[in-house]
Amino acid sequence: MTFELLATEGVKNPGLWYPTLLGILVVVSAVILFCGSAYLLLSTNLGAKLGFLVAAGALSGFMMLLSVLWMTTASPLNTLKGRVPEWKAVEAVGPDLARSNVPIVAEINADTPQVDATEATNVKAAADAVLVTKVALPGEELEEGVNEFALFDDSTRYLVTETYEVGGGGRTEIEFDGSLPFLHVSFHAPKYAVVTVCPVLDQPVPFGDPIPTPTCDPAEPVSHVVFERDLGSLRVPPLVVFVSSTILFGLSLLGLHWRERDLFEAEAAAAAEADAAKAPAVKEPEPEPANA
Repeated sequence: MTFELLATEGVKNPGLWYPTLLGILVVVSAVILFCGSAYLLLSTNLGAKLGFLVAAGALSGFMMLLSVLWMTTASPLNTLKGRVPEWKAVEAVGPDLARSNVPIVAEINADTPQVDATEATNVKAAADAVLVTKVALPGEELEEGVNEFALFDDSTRYLVTETYEVGGGGRTEIEFDGSLPFLHVSFHAPKYAVVTVCPVLDQPVPFGDPIPTPTCDPAEPVSHVVFERDLGSLRVPPLVVFVSSTILFGLSLLGLHWRERDLFEAEAAAAAEADAAKAPAVKEPEPEPANA
């Protein structure tokens, strides 16, 4: 009985070894083996300080170039990424869409054009993710608010009849918040999608008859779910790496420049001392005796 309970509970921390501990070990081993071996070779030929500056400059410059490629090309699957663009549910409205808290959504009427079939399918996928009630598996805990907009137990119990998209376009917006990096700069106006949802009419199907096409139940009211387009932060990690690598690369070059300047000043001072030592001593004239 005890073993059955343990099996149903599962591993409490399934990600402790992979990717947490294993990721830390891989990063530490890579730094020690690759960066440490390069620094060891440079330090034996150039000295500890100069070898460190050369190794740091080469590594930060290489990371800067890689981050530029990371930002401008398709990211591999295993690289660190930010949030992907997606539709996020922000509001559930009843039959009267004019009661929406979003002013541009409240202005939607029968004359507002609907989106094409392809975009409607994308929005419906986001609607299915929030309209269906999620049930926790044994040993699993659901996040708080995961069923905030859930209205149905099954995706076959409702139909999405209308899909609208409003807003979007260019606009510069700068706001301060409490999260990093404290300053949020947006060049896009918020874009919203609205779906009209109706419960499916229960139609008994006699044995052997074809399944009828699902239709809305006229006795049940329709609902509207409002989504806001989250543009995500897919390229933020490579941007952070680029800025950090650029700063470290500049500091490494500045350290090399200061060291070279100190060497030139030391050589100039040594040359001046050598010239002063080689110059013949100038004999000062003896003072004339005073007249008695």
